Amino acid sequence: MTVESLLHRAQEQRPLPHGGIILAATPLGNPLDASIRLLDALASADIIAAEDTRRTRALADALGVMITGTVVSNFDHNESDRAGHFVAEAQAGKRILVVTDAGMPAVSDPGFPLVVAARAAGVPVTCLPGPSAVPTALALSGVGMGHFTFLGFAPRKDGARREFFSNLLTATTATCFFESPHRLQATLDIAVEILGARRPVAVARELTKRFEEVRSGSAAEVAEWAHAKEVKGEICVVIGAVDPEELGVDSADVVGEVEGLVAGGMRLKAAAGEIAKRHNLSKREVYEAVLHAREDSE
Repeated sequence: MTVESLLHRAQEQRPLPHGGIILAATPLGNPLDASIRLLDALASADIIAAEDTRRTRALADALGVMITGTVVSNFDHNESDRAGHFVAEAQAGKRILVVTDAGMPAVSDPGFPLVVAARAAGVPVTCLPGPSAVPTALALSGVGMGHFTFLGFAPRKDGARREFFSNLLTATTATCFFESPHRLQATLDIAVEILGARRPVAVARELTKRFEEVRSGSAAEVAEWAHAKEVKGEICVVIGAVDPEELGVDSADVVGEVEGLVAGGMRLKAAAGEIAKRHNLSKREVYEAVLHAREDSE
């Protein structure tokens, strides 16, 4: 069955609502990942609320789709103000298509305020499923997951990022988040410091694109890789769960091991780092635990 015949079938069936909001996943990079229903929606929507109007038009051109509706910008800084307008247009019988630059709207991308406004107004909302960076990165990561947690973008400020990773010290599920290539090295360095050098980590970049790359290994290995090259593109990071055998071990439990290395001639910071690595603990917390123990013994 050809693409043309599938598109014809989609247009015949066309369950897409008039007088409603349609969230549609767009390709992460390769235009051929677009669904037949997305092609239909791009061609038939009365209004397309696009994160970047130029990229949406470029996608339509790459797919050979002629947009007949109005393309309106809908991005982080104006989407709350425009939600009411789109809801009113839907109430007037218009078909509103919501797309982002890549992936699923409302998942760390524009779309959520409009969904909330539409639900409150009783306007129908539906979704055309498709590409999403999170499950794609998880599937390629090689990091055991079972259950997983998605945390959006990592915090930008150093203190907030440290708290971010401190909350993952005892995480029993894999954790996935987005990061900027400009901050990746610093973020991975903090992950090593707080989570330990051995915690499983994967970095997936440019998913489905020409230069797709997935680097996985220990936190220390992946951080070293990030420092050795200029990492570019859109990035998704996966942090593995803590080893269940290590959940019962905290920094205070390993003070004796650190002091044993110090007694053998190793400097305190180096000893704290060695034992922290051995137990997948935070070097900083192990070091501070030793200092507290020494103070208590005086």
